[in-house]
Amino acid sequence: MAQPSPEPLVPAGTRSPGAALAVLSAGTLMIVLDGTIVNVALPSIQHDLGFSQAGLAWVVNAYLIAFGGLLLLTGRLGDLLGRRRILVAGLTAFSAASLLCGIADSAGVLIAARFVQGAAGAMVSAVALGMVIALYPEPRGRARAMGVYSFTQSAGGVLGLLAGGVLTQAINWHWIFFVNLPIGIAAALLSLRLLPDDRPAGSAPRSLRGVDAPGAVLVTAALMLGVSTIVRTADHGWTSTSTAVSGALSLALLAAFLLRQARAAQPLMPLRLFRSRIVSGANLVQALMVAGGFGFQFLISLYLQRVLGYDPLEIGLAIAPTGVVIGVMSLALSARLGARFGQRAVLLPSLALFASGFLLLARAPSAHASYLTDVLPPILVFGVSFGLAMPSLMTLGMSDATPADSGLVSGVFNTAQQIGGALGLAVLASLAGARTDDRLAAGDPLPQALTSGYHLAFLAAAGLLAAATVIAAALLRTPAGPGGGQPQEGTPADSATTGAAPAAAAPATTPAPRVQPVSASPGSRPAPEPTARTARV
Repeated sequence: MAQPSPEPLVPAGTRSPGAALAVLSAGTLMIVLDGTIVNVALPSIQHDLGFSQAGLAWVVNAYLIAFGGLLLLTGRLGDLLGRRRILVAGLTAFSAASLLCGIADSAGVLIAARFVQGAAGAMVSAVALGMVIALYPEPRGRARAMGVYSFTQSAGGVLGLLAGGVLTQAINWHWIFFVNLPIGIAAALLSLRLLPDDRPAGSAPRSLRGVDAPGAVLVTAALMLGVSTIVRTADHGWTSTSTAVSGALSLALLAAFLLRQARAAQPLMPLRLFRSRIVSGANLVQALMVAGGFGFQFLISLYLQRVLGYDPLEIGLAIAPTGVVIGVMSLALSARLGARFGQRAVLLPSLALFASGFLLLARAPSAHASYLTDVLPPILVFGVSFGLAMPSLMTLGMSDATPADSGLVSGVFNTAQQIGGALGLAVLASLAGARTDDRLAAGDPLPQALTSGYHLAFLAAAGLLAAATVIAAALLRTPAGPGGGQPQEGTPADSATTGAAPAAAAPATTPAPRVQPVSASPGSRPAPEPTARTARV
């Protein structure tokens, strides 16, 4: 995949890099804000639009599938057509899709609009970080810019939780999408004014010959069908003919994608990258870790509202400490601990701690729960473990990349986040829904049946994190010295608070900022028969 030009994006004396950075950060803020604000409203959306518990996962997964499936393609389009053009198109499409989400009156319309949101989010995320890097070619200025960019993401995660609670409770869930409109429109207009036209010279149609559009279609279709197969097991079972046929077709599409990548002249995801044990291991570990993380943010929201009876604002406040702790850990401690003890020594206990958080949640009671003793401890555990694990994992994953491949490896790494999150969430939501239905059929009251389903999903997530720990211990070993896991100045560890931060070491084409994997909360209207809670935030 072609790498972007290393020249500064903003010509000296013509535009303000600071103003351009502010615009790019605002666009990223909108993407992160949308990711967390939606989780706050999930129970209200379920109640209003008639989603089943397993089907509700599509509100999140439609976005993740489009985002992950199109991330590498949109990064390539940014190289060929100009990053500003892709950025503005993405901001515009995201705003329009947000409007459609806000006025959606059926489950199908909302899911379709969320898919468009994911595609537009991929367009913005794939080019924004590369533009920030080009704005600041000097290491010191780049480090400061990455700090601003990373802080915007961390702040957006927490802000989304609080704003989602306020809007859903004070008005209704439709307004969590409308809030994107002023941000997206302003960012698009200011991008046209403050960012230069960086379209490469030459014929656009000719330049598009290097785009692997068939590969993007195949991987996105494979993911959609795979997730649909998992979600529908709640109705058809894992051993039904429908599940077998749909699953086989999904695997066939995935095989066709891999064959395409092996033969295409300019593949989206060159398979040669996975000859590296470090790259393969880091992507697998990340997929498992994020699968559990998305399960946490999805299910804890439903547990707090449907079982404990929290309202949307209380849920936002209850889960907000996770985002705060992630920011503190990743900004203040992760790089220091990695430099002192090595990234692998930080990653392994962090993954094990992450798994322990799910074990704590699997003990949460179905009634009379205390926030301080039953909910807050695992929330803090998730913040600490994820805030330490993700930067260390990214640094290790990038340690085996050559300068020519650093942007591509970063893009693949971030694609694995979205794919792992979508598949993991589908599995966990389906397990929870199936267990709940079984307990209801056995005569259990609704709160106990729901809690039993959530407990099973939390135990499954702990299993995913345990597997990630074993794989990381076996595969993520790097040699001592530079590039061997010890962060150097200007390397990914310096700015590893975002999913694409590793690309700061070299100009990148397809990185995407991390989707906050720990943040969530429910909607405005309580689900039927919630039990009274004894602990409030």
